[in-house]
Order: sequence, then C-alpha cells, then structure tokens
Amino acid sequence: MSHLANTYKLPYYAVVFASERTEGDNGYGVMAAKMVELASKQEGYLGIESARDSNLGITVSYWKTLEDIAAWKAHAAHQVAQERGKKEWYSRFTVRVCKVERDYSFEM
Repeated sequence: MSHLANTYKLPYYAVVFASERTEGDNGYGVMAAKMVELASKQEGYLGIESARDSNLGITVSYWKTLEDIAAWKAHAAHQVAQERGKKEWYSRFTVRVCKVERDYSFEM
C-alpha cells in the first residue's frame, strides 16, 4: 500500500499489526494481497496502511466497531492466513487494538 488511509467519523478503531518476518516469501505476498482484498469487503472495514522494510512490518487496519474487528479475526480465510503466519511467515508479531478518538492530517 503506497498511500495514507482516509480519516473517518470518530471514534473508530485501529488494529496495529507489527511483525518480524522469516526468510523468503513462501507465498506471503500473494496471501497478503488476498487478505487486503478480502478485508476490504468486510462489514465495518474503513481502510489500511502498511509499511515494511527487509524485516519489520507494520500494518494498520481501520474498523468502525470492535465487533467488526472480531468478525474479521474469526473469518475462516483469515484464520488460515493467521495459522500460516505463525508457522511460516513470522518469527514474531504483536497485535494492538486501539480506539481512535482524535485524528488530524497535513498535506502540501
């Protein structure tokens, strides 16, 4: 993803996924693209921002409600990706769920 997500009606929620990758792609790129496409079709999905260097990645997805986040976490295809992530793609990761109560931006 090469752009910032839009801002949304407050409050909303952010899921911050920070990860360190294992060596090699091993199908990660294809699955990541599928997950972004699938998430974008879920109830309450608002947008996504993602950045990765050679090892560290941070992806932030935005959602209307905590229930929408729970439904996405429980989605069958997403659960398959989560399990593959634990077994193949990540040496470690952290997930943080945050309530966004204020946001602002700058653009030239």
